[in-house]
Amino acid sequence: QTNLFVFLLGTNSAFHGVEFLPEDLGEGLNKTAMRVNEKYSSLPAEEKGIHIINIRAIEDIGYIQRESTLLNSLCQDPDANCKHGLYFRDGKRKVDYILVYHYKKSSVSKTLTRRIYHNDSSARSIKQDHQLPGTGGHLDVGESETHMDYHEDDKRFRREEYEGNLMEAGLELERDEDTKIHGVGFVKIHAPWNVLCREAEFLKLKMPTKKVYQINQAHGLLKKINSVIQKITEPIQPKVAEHKPETVKRLSYPFSREKQHFNVFFSSILLIQVYEILKRTTCTKAKYSMGKELYVGLSSTSFSGITSLLANGVYSAAYPLHDLLCEEWASYGVFYKYQPIDLVRKYFGEKIGLYFAWLGVYTQMLIPASIVGVIVFLYGCATVDENIPSMEMCDERNNITMCPLCDNTCSYWKMSSSCATARASHLFDNPATVFFSVFMALWAATFMEHWKRKQMRLNYRWDLTGFEEEEAHPRAEYEAKVLEKSLRKEYIHKKTDKEKLTWKDRFPAYFTNFVGIIFMIGLTFAIVFGVIIYRISTAAALALSSTPSGRSSVRVTVTATAVIINLVVIIILDEVYGCIARWLTQIEVPKTDKNFEERLIFKAFLLKFVNAYTPIFYVAFFKGRFVGRPGDYVYIFHSFRMEECAPGGCLMELCIQLSIIMLGKQLIQNNLFEIGIPKMKKLIRYIKLKRQRSLDHEEHMKKKQRYEVDYNLEPFAGLTPEYMEMIIQFGFVTLFVASFPLAPLFALLNNIIEIRLDAKKFVTELRRPVAVRAKDIGIWYNILRGVGKLAVIINAFVISFTSDFIPRLVYLYMYSENGTMHGFVNHTLSSFNVSDFQGGTAPNDPMELGYEVQICRYKDYREPPWSENKYEISKDFWAVLAARLAFVIVFQNLVMFMSDFVDWIIPDIPKDISQQIHKEKVLMVEVFMKEEQGKLQMLETWKDKDMKKGENCNNHSPKLSRSQSGSMSSCHSYHIDV
Repeated sequence: QTNLFVFLLGTNSAFHGVEFLPEDLGEGLNKTAMRVNEKYSSLPAEEKGIHIINIRAIEDIGYIQRESTLLNSLCQDPDANCKHGLYFRDGKRKVDYILVYHYKKSSVSKTLTRRIYHNDSSARSIKQDHQLPGTGGHLDVGESETHMDYHEDDKRFRREEYEGNLMEAGLELERDEDTKIHGVGFVKIHAPWNVLCREAEFLKLKMPTKKVYQINQAHGLLKKINSVIQKITEPIQPKVAEHKPETVKRLSYPFSREKQHFNVFFSSILLIQVYEILKRTTCTKAKYSMGKELYVGLSSTSFSGITSLLANGVYSAAYPLHDLLCEEWASYGVFYKYQPIDLVRKYFGEKIGLYFAWLGVYTQMLIPASIVGVIVFLYGCATVDENIPSMEMCDERNNITMCPLCDNTCSYWKMSSSCATARASHLFDNPATVFFSVFMALWAATFMEHWKRKQMRLNYRWDLTGFEEEEAHPRAEYEAKVLEKSLRKEYIHKKTDKEKLTWKDRFPAYFTNFVGIIFMIGLTFAIVFGVIIYRISTAAALALSSTPSGRSSVRVTVTATAVIINLVVIIILDEVYGCIARWLTQIEVPKTDKNFEERLIFKAFLLKFVNAYTPIFYVAFFKGRFVGRPGDYVYIFHSFRMEECAPGGCLMELCIQLSIIMLGKQLIQNNLFEIGIPKMKKLIRYIKLKRQRSLDHEEHMKKKQRYEVDYNLEPFAGLTPEYMEMIIQFGFVTLFVASFPLAPLFALLNNIIEIRLDAKKFVTELRRPVAVRAKDIGIWYNILRGVGKLAVIINAFVISFTSDFIPRLVYLYMYSENGTMHGFVNHTLSSFNVSDFQGGTAPNDPMELGYEVQICRYKDYREPPWSENKYEISKDFWAVLAARLAFVIVFQNLVMFMSDFVDWIIPDIPKDISQQIHKEKVLMVEVFMKEEQGKLQMLETWKDKDMKKGENCNNHSPKLSRSQSGSMSSCHSYHIDV
């Protein structure tokens, strides 16, 4: 079974670029076809024995194994009977692309619509009023319905012209309107071999040649280590031949039809070629008459390609077909295995292949981070009973009475009541946390360097080392805007120069973008502020509870409910901000798809970053900082007192906030939404189509085609949502990791599922996207680097200002009498005389604890009430502040230096890859030098033959005149091109 693979390549003989097969290969095909599993028995007769072949036979005749195969097995397809929809009705020509359009189908045309088969010779130009092969009955509707909408009629004429231009470009088309989907027509497109060769040469695609060379292999100890690693990881390798390590590589060079050493095209390259033709082919809307009235179009307007036609509604969709699913990739049962990235790239193209490769590297790098995070957490669990500050807080014999948490309704309380919070805080706030923060900063730098090296290896393996992106086609919206501007200027100034959009044209859009983004950020801050008001008011309300248990759980209840509210708001605003960011980008009218994508990414990331992290930033850096002191608290709206941190600090609350938001987003938004929303949309479309089909029993009984199944899938909307959720998660893992060491572990568990979820979504829930060539992940790499640098700064401030790490160090080395942490809690608390309460703010029940309280304690560094400068900030505060700022500076610069050192010491291009690239260039020069030498030798041979023939001619004709002799010798000369 390991020698059986599925071909994605189909022309007249089902193989792109293979025009004949030797006899021994034909016998191999016949023998292999007899061993085909019964699940392929539903295929048409024309397809049996074509797709399943013995790869070793192809390898024996010199064809490239890795360029000819794609996936090694099929998933159980619920629509197995529609596999024949992958071909034209002759069963030989493979459907490479599908165009979909809507049309109005009258009662007359329904009876006339039938499947009419035409051979290739009948496929003539539409401009000559000939229909495409297939169903075309709706073209006569205008005779039976004179009241047809001219707008629909215009679309039909433009489709005819465009499809005629495609046929002139060499593509083969076949129309099908006799489908189960009412009012929807399909145009099947096939690219012949000669068209693919022409496009490959035009696009300068690098293709593998028959020339092979040896790849440098490890020697000695390194070779043994690699062998051991391969044996250990063998169970987690996908069972596909192309994932095996290669010892030789084929020389690649830009395709040329003159060279005879190039081989077949694989699937994603084929789709790129077809899509380039679709984008390049133009359509000019001309004047035409309908009945007695005249519809006048823009006769001088040229609509460039399929993008403009889709934007104008001439076609409703354009997509390639899914033709197989992979059990070794899009299955949850193989979650523990590596991905077959090379096969993913061949099926979806380099851009999507790079995304899954990046996601795999990121998930792999989370393993060591998760292990270290778990060790740090276990260290906190092991040392919690030895932590002196938490033991002092839990000791009821200390009899520390704390000041009320709110005015009037709240009473005095014992510090020992927050014992559980203090012990839990030590799990995350311990000396190992600092080490883990440094480790994660270096981990982020190592991850970026590792990805750059991996990306370079993929570029070398995928023949992208010399790839440069060409200028993309303008977007349809941009062309329409330029056309509008040029028509306006031509009408006013009679100018005919080619126009383009300037910053003056875009200024209203830029201003709208600026105002809109500021408003959205302000809205996020307003919602966070509203949650703060909720926390304060709810805490005051719960303090009135008559039960002691209700009053003791106020802090936990308020924190949990507020975090859940934040989570719900974040999820809702994420969807809203995504739509707003797209709308703001659309009104800017970027010129190319790349510009559109980069601007969209910037806006969406800015809004979603602020939305996701604003509540966390509040807890980490603002909560408890502007409270004031007893007798002089800070109030909001003169009513709500600012909330305080627990005696153990805000780090535990930050941990709760971070964990709930991170896990909630991963579970609800990243998983349930990704599964549920596409299935819900698919169900809605299915119900609508079922209602339409129920009106026409004849259409309901028709056989479902593959392109009809794919039409019901969700259109591919780009990789921005996939990258965005991973970048936000990367922020959770790195930005506040000092407060939650288990974040890498939960990210790892999520990503293991995410890889297979995305894979399944791409092959079962989404239409097959257009293959796009790319050599890197684009702007996302810069965002990752920015988040990694920001993480160093934020973790430095979290350790310094949110945790008690610095105050503990200051106390240990400056104030401790015996060099231990005994007395630290008392050192961090200040005293307040209850007689200094402002009027109306003292507790209503001062005797709730059973005794009269004269001095209460609060967390701050201030002078005691018996001091001359009572309640003023003490010198201890300034000592701690200086230590905190010094730690931020030292930590930030030290970690930045270490990160840059890691960046410098690890080369971006692996040494073996740079050597192989150099070797490939040398070999390529040798190959073409040999070709040139062979041509010169052939030229010399022909010249020698020509001279000998001329001499023989002179010897046999001695009496000829000069003119006759010249004419006689010229008859033996040849015109030779080198």
